Amino acid sequence: MEETISLKELLQTLRKRLLLILSITFVAVLVSGIVSFYFLTPIYQSSTQFLVNQAKDDQPVYNPGEIQTNLQLINTYNVIIKSPAILDIVKNTLDLDMTTEQLNSKITVGSQTDSQVVAITVQDADSKMAADIANTTVNVFQREIKEIMNVDNVSILAKAEVNSSPVKPNPYLNIAIATVVGLMAGVGLAFLLEYFDNTVKNEQDIERNLDLPVLGVISIIDTGKVQREISNRAARKRAGGESVV
Repeated sequence: MEETISLKELLQTLRKRLLLILSITFVAVLVSGIVSFYFLTPIYQSSTQFLVNQAKDDQPVYNPGEIQTNLQLINTYNVIIKSPAILDIVKNTLDLDMTTEQLNSKITVGSQTDSQVVAITVQDADSKMAADIANTTVNVFQREIKEIMNVDNVSILAKAEVNSSPVKPNPYLNIAIATVVGLMAGVGLAFLLEYFDNTVKNEQDIERNLDLPVLGVISIIDTGKVQREISNRAARKRAGGESVV
C-alpha cells in the first residue's frame, strides 16, 4: 500500500512539534549571537591603490602599446607584491611579530579587467596596523620595483586610511543565518521524529498501517467525571428520601 502524506498532516506535524522547532531555532540564534559578539575577533580592512603607467613627456598621453604592456605587467606585479622580496622588507620596517607567510595571508592584491589600477587590501585585527601594512607595502613595492625590473611606472593613487568599522564578523548576518539553519534543523528533526514514531494514536493509524477496517471506537472514560456523577446521584437520592419523610 502506497503511503501518501497530505498537506493537512504536514501542518499537523509542524503544529505538534512547534515547541521543538522554536527551541532549536532559539538555541541556534542564542549560540550564534554569543559567539559573534563575544568570541570572534573583529577584523578591520584598509586598502590602497596604485597606477601602473609610465609618464613620458616626449610621447603622447595615450599610447596603446604602452598601456597594453602595463596591463601585462600587472599580473607580474601582483606576484611580486606578495613575494618575500617585498614582504620581508615590510615586516622589518614595521617590526612585525609574524612570519612572511602570515603577512602574506593578510594581503590581497587585485585589479579589474583591463584596468591599470591595482588595489592592495589588508585585513588585520588592528585597524591601524591594517592601514600601516597597506601603505608600507605599496611604498616598498614602488621603491623596490625600480631595481627588480628596472622600470618606473608605479604611481600611488590613494593611501590606506584607518577604518574603525570591522568588515567581519557580521553578527546580524550570522544571527539571520542561524535563524534559517535552526528552523530547517527543527523542521527536519520534527519530520524525522514523526517518521520513526510508529505508535498507534487513532483509528486512521490502524487503517493506514494495518489495512484493517475499524468496526468501533471505545471512547476514553473520565473516571473522575464518572465518580462525581455517582456522588451527585447518591446525594440526590438521599435528598429525595429525606423530603418524603
